[in-house]
Amino acid sequence: MSSVSSAVCRIALASALALATLGGLAGCGGAQVAPESTFVLLDGSKKTTADLKGKVTLVNFWATSCVTCVAEMPKIISTYNKYQSQGYDTLAVAMSYDPPSYVVNYAETRKLPFKVAIDNTGAVAKAWGDVQLTPTTYVVNKRGEIVKQYVGEPDFAALHQLIEKLLAET
Repeated sequence: MSSVSSAVCRIALASALALATLGGLAGCGGAQVAPESTFVLLDGSKKTTADLKGKVTLVNFWATSCVTCVAEMPKIISTYNKYQSQGYDTLAVAMSYDPPSYVVNYAETRKLPFKVAIDNTGAVAKAWGDVQLTPTTYVVNKRGEIVKQYVGEPDFAALHQLIEKLLAET
């Protein structure tokens, strides 16, 4: 790494730490451990950050009122269906302001094949870098580290390349 890009990474890292965010520092070497969280799923069961370990997981913060979220959901479903047999998982986290009945209706009518959680207190969004914009999506590796963050719809071709790379890791 050149001294300029190294300096840029140090500045970016310092800025991110100062702002207490999780944002896209994947290019600066060193992933950040996913924050300790408890996700309450639609069926009432719970999943924790520790449960993500061992799989490559897409954690997608979304809302039924978010046009981009609704538009990207078929691509998230397709990505899940393509990779889930290889150790890939998806967790869709509905924002605290999203009425639970809307989330349940959306998940059922769209037949979402992955786990959906409702962040009714906002604690999960806060823990994951104070997520306020939707969609915000994190890619978590098998070790439970965040390796990529997207705000807005991901470039799905690039996302698929990243997923394949992460699935190949031991």
